[in-house]
Amino acid sequence: VQLVESGGGLVQAGGSLRLSCAASGSYFAINAMGWYRQAPGKQRELVAAVTSGGTSYIADSVKGRFTISRDNAKNTATLQMNSLKPEDTGVYYCAATHNYELNDFDYWGQGTQVTVSS
Repeated sequence: VQLVESGGGLVQAGGSLRLSCAASGSYFAINAMGWYRQAPGKQRELVAAVTSGGTSYIADSVKGRFTISRDNAKNTATLQMNSLKPEDTGVYYCAATHNYELNDFDYWGQGTQVTVSS
């Protein structure tokens, strides 16, 4: 399974970015997709995840600012990030799995850098 991410970049605080992830090459259904981020010097953390059935998770630190959506037909997941803060800076990784768990992923993208300037 290959995951291709797009949409990272540099934005000022208060701005918005949209990250997209497309999964391909899977014989079995991709049932959950998510986004993790890793800030410099910190552990990777789950930001948001969604199953093909619509069950979702949003981390408290981004609740009300980030939303995750899924296109099951295209096997894509999109993370809409609004009201960005400097502490949102990090490398964002797309993840996917065949199961329905929202925090147990088998496949990972290469990561895309998000930098929020103050």
